[in-house]
Amino acid sequence: FMTKLEDHLEGVINIFHQYSVRVGHFDTLSKGELKQLITRELNTKDKATIDQIFQDLDADKDGQVTFNEFVVLVCKVLKTAHEDIHKE
Repeated sequence: FMTKLEDHLEGVINIFHQYSVRVGHFDTLSKGELKQLITRELNTKDKATIDQIFQDLDADKDGQVTFNEFVVLVCKVLKTAHEDIHKE
């Protein structure tokens, strides 16, 4: 039996893998895979924003975003969502 939080955390992992398996290494996101994930899952279509996100996340500049690098984006989105809840 998984708690609600555990279920949501597993969901984040599953979304990452849903996109990471498509091209190249199965456990990293290429720029194209990250673009698809952000466009579909975070409703962001601005190319400049996505390019900046990729550059910011790809800490070791290897052209791939690992899960550890992806978690940085998840944290930013969570913080923003939390702030937005308090603005309503």
